Amino acid sequence: MIRNLPFVGALLFGVLVVAAMSLFTVDQRQYAIVFQLGEIKEVIREPGLNLKWPLIQNVRFFDRRILTLDSVEPERFLTAEKKPVLVDSFVKWRIDDVQKYYISVSGDETIAKTRLSQTVNAGLREEFGKRTVHDVVSGARDKIVADVQKKADADMRAIGVEIIDVRLKRVDLPAEVSEAVYRRMETERKRVANELRSQGAAEAEKIKADADRQREVIIAEAYRDAQKIKGEGDAKAASIYGQAFSQNAEFYAFYRSLEAYRGSFRSKGDLLVIEPNSDFFKYLKNAGRGGK
Repeated sequence: MIRNLPFVGALLFGVLVVAAMSLFTVDQRQYAIVFQLGEIKEVIREPGLNLKWPLIQNVRFFDRRILTLDSVEPERFLTAEKKPVLVDSFVKWRIDDVQKYYISVSGDETIAKTRLSQTVNAGLREEFGKRTVHDVVSGARDKIVADVQKKADADMRAIGVEIIDVRLKRVDLPAEVSEAVYRRMETERKRVANELRSQGAAEAEKIKADADRQREVIIAEAYRDAQKIKGEGDAKAASIYGQAFSQNAEFYAFYRSLEAYRGSFRSKGDLLVIEPNSDFFKYLKNAGRGGK
């Protein structure tokens, strides 16, 4: 029995080695292709534990997850106006038919990405060539990516690849074009600003002229009303004076003479040349008599 232990151990070791070489696990994130003597024997799409013949069969695994192809540098395309634009895009894709994928690109992801990039760029070039700068910058981006995705997906199905999504991250004008556009925009904005300033100045002058006219009208009407009120007041005062002094005409004449004297001799330097027998001195001559 003890003599057989090395043989049993060697047998068990051999069984383990054969089992290790025969069993393999397919992850849920992978496809697997079993090759027999270099030819495709089986395609495994479901995850789990599987068997293969050791030595004569081998297995290759392929990613079944959604992958991203992101452009390293923006691509330069021409619009319908023959104006260049820089387009930065990315593509979401995955392996749909792993057997066709292997046959077409030998399972090489680099080759698949190269072909995918060429297909998507050709579609974008075609779509951008149909549209103006305004359309590709703001107006029709959703339509562009939808058409490119549809065409690219139809082409890439031939190699077992499905296009999930195509997106434009950025669409810019080249530096030389951007500078010219900015200058044109600046000129246009200045023209609009000057036009608005001119309109504002004209409106200001109009408002000022209207305000001056209203001011003159208000002043004229106020002066007219003041003169009217003043005239009415003077007439009423004259009427009152007349009524008061009509009761004693002599006193009225005396009062008026006093007012005249006060006005004539208001300053010491006033000089009055008049005949002594003038009526102006009537009450001055009779001042002593009246007192008696």
